[in-house]
Amino acid sequence: MKPFYCGLLAGLAIALSACGFESQTQPESARANEPIVTLRFSGWQSNPNEGKLLTKLIEEFEAQHPNIDVKYEVINSEYMDVIKTRLIGDVAPDVFYLEAFTAPLLMKYEVLEPLDGYISPEFDLADFEPSLLNAFKRNGKIYGLPKDFSTLALFYNKQAFAEAGISQPPQTWEELLTISKRLTVDKTGDRKPDQYGLGLAPELARQTFMMQAFGGKLNDANGYATFATPASLKGLELIVNQYRRDRTAALPTDVGATWGSEMLGQGKAAMVIEGPWSIPYFKETFPKLEFGTAEVPTVNGKRGTMTYTVAYVMNRKSKHKEAAWKFIAYLTSKQGMKTWAQQGLALPSRRSVLAELGYDQNPLYAPFAKGAAYGTIWQGKETLPTLFTNFNNQFVSALLGEQSLPSAMQKAQDIANREIYLSN
Repeated sequence: MKPFYCGLLAGLAIALSACGFESQTQPESARANEPIVTLRFSGWQSNPNEGKLLTKLIEEFEAQHPNIDVKYEVINSEYMDVIKTRLIGDVAPDVFYLEAFTAPLLMKYEVLEPLDGYISPEFDLADFEPSLLNAFKRNGKIYGLPKDFSTLALFYNKQAFAEAGISQPPQTWEELLTISKRLTVDKTGDRKPDQYGLGLAPELARQTFMMQAFGGKLNDANGYATFATPASLKGLELIVNQYRRDRTAALPTDVGATWGSEMLGQGKAAMVIEGPWSIPYFKETFPKLEFGTAEVPTVNGKRGTMTYTVAYVMNRKSKHKEAAWKFIAYLTSKQGMKTWAQQGLALPSRRSVLAELGYDQNPLYAPFAKGAAYGTIWQGKETLPTLFTNFNNQFVSALLGEQSLPSAMQKAQDIANREIYLSN
């Protein structure tokens, strides 16, 4: 069976003839009959505040560029499937969001406009965190500018720590395992913990750095899965053993929650590893919760975390490339990024803006900012979606004890590699 991604984009490489959106002209004497260029812009929206901030940025941009009209479309359901279908059908937006996760595939098929020729020295490209910028490069060309980023850090319930006599968050994974036992408590006497030490997120997007701590890898140079190797298994064993043997960790579904931060907010887990998006969530949903953050404990003596980033990219077939670049440049300028990043859901990808907003000094946000220097970008070869699906299915099976971890990962690896082989 061919992966959906490869099948859907099979025609993209040969569908790059010029086409796009026609300019809409609205003559006005005040503009000497300049045509009004209509840019179509698409992205998703995680919460209403995000939409409000983006609308504000668009209005500010239009005020400075009166001949450019930006039509913003929110696509929250099956976002990338919609974008890929529109790219094939020649009706894709001029500018759109692109996650690092999917970027290799679209860069490979050359459906994105390289931005190198548009970037001037005044734009200060060196101000961007290098690892984030590199996620949108291929063959030396830049295809996207990262609008923001998130890393993972340890959230902990200060009250739970105080009750257990724990004075500070764990610095190493060994310490995390030890204090998780003290934090796993049965408050009602029904022989089932009411509070677990750690809330787990078992998907590959959260566990890759655990494998890498022991020298493991997601895939080889050709994109084939390698997560069943002994090195990869060592990191994953830490998670499985804590869940099955120690019983000091729980999945959200074990306690009737939907995700890790809800577990922490409800007092069902004393620690979770989540992103900065959880900070406004806790303040809004659990205002009485006293929580702190810390860098993810070292694993095998190594610092590690995951890094997630999204870029603004330009459709290669856009007929309004100069206008599209002006829009991207405005959104990722120092001022534009400062306005965008004030919400605290993610961190600015420009170092100067990160420092100006004080995220690197804020006790809650500093652990996330530090992670940018050593985090693993959630990205791989074009085959990553296939690896992601098969890993998740089998790893949860191992956690639940339906099969051993080595057997589960070997099965996931074999199925993924067979799908990759058949798609080539």
